[in-house]
Amino acid sequence: MDILINSIKEAVLEISKALKYADLSYSNHQNKTGDTQLKLDVLSDEIITKKLSKLSCVKALVSEEKDEALNLNENGEFIVAYDPLDGSSLVDVNFAVGSIFGIYKNEIKPQNLILSLYSLYGPRLEMVICDKTPILYRLDENSEFKKVRELKLKEKGNLNATGASQWAWSKTHAKFVKSLFDEKYRLRYSGAMVADLHQILLKGGGLFSYPATSDHINGKLRVVFEVLPFAKIYESAGGKTSDGFSKSLFEIKIDKIHQTTPCFFGSSYEIEKMHTFYGKNNE
Repeated sequence: MDILINSIKEAVLEISKALKYADLSYSNHQNKTGDTQLKLDVLSDEIITKKLSKLSCVKALVSEEKDEALNLNENGEFIVAYDPLDGSSLVDVNFAVGSIFGIYKNEIKPQNLILSLYSLYGPRLEMVICDKTPILYRLDENSEFKKVRELKLKEKGNLNATGASQWAWSKTHAKFVKSLFDEKYRLRYSGAMVADLHQILLKGGGLFSYPATSDHINGKLRVVFEVLPFAKIYESAGGKTSDGFSKSLFEIKIDKIHQTTPCFFGSSYEIEKMHTFYGKNNE
């Protein structure tokens, strides 16, 4: 596992350097879920693939930018699922973006997710690694990731990051979000999942949600390489997750690698409050 984590760190460092000077234009291709790929998406995917495909412990790679799983070593133990550059459309305005990794043992099932990791490319390069407890690391002046602290969510936060177009929200979700603002929650939403979830996690609490909408009834975020890796981190930090009705995002049954789901991540208070709204109706 250490060899795998170190290879991911190497890939993250290379992506961080590429972000400074890479071509920010769009390619002529779309990924599996219909998003037009930026050349930087493709480059980030190529960097990760090149690093991890050398490892005999890696059974397969599953990426947002690959239509199918890339099978590598039949006797490998780990399947690495990843979003090579979350929030890539914000690079041109110099917002913080990131990479997300979920390491599954032998088979892609929620219960087989043994480690989550994400990097944040901002003013400082940071990384959170979680097997049992999420730990924040920061790149120092010697280009080494040094441990900063363990991360823990409070029982209640004061930040609200809610995605999707408001015109497509259900009445239930709109009422729920208004109730948070009525409690003086602060809006914090950039459009990059990594940046928004990172802020809530480091500030100690709040809510991130990407609900089911009229145009995306199954949500828009991908289960295998976005949702579950962060669900592990949030639940390990003492928070809670849900798809709006489940007790945990780990109740999801995975049918396909590019499957999407509505998702809610937060402190206990916000998720429990969400259930009081979603439990009544879902108009």
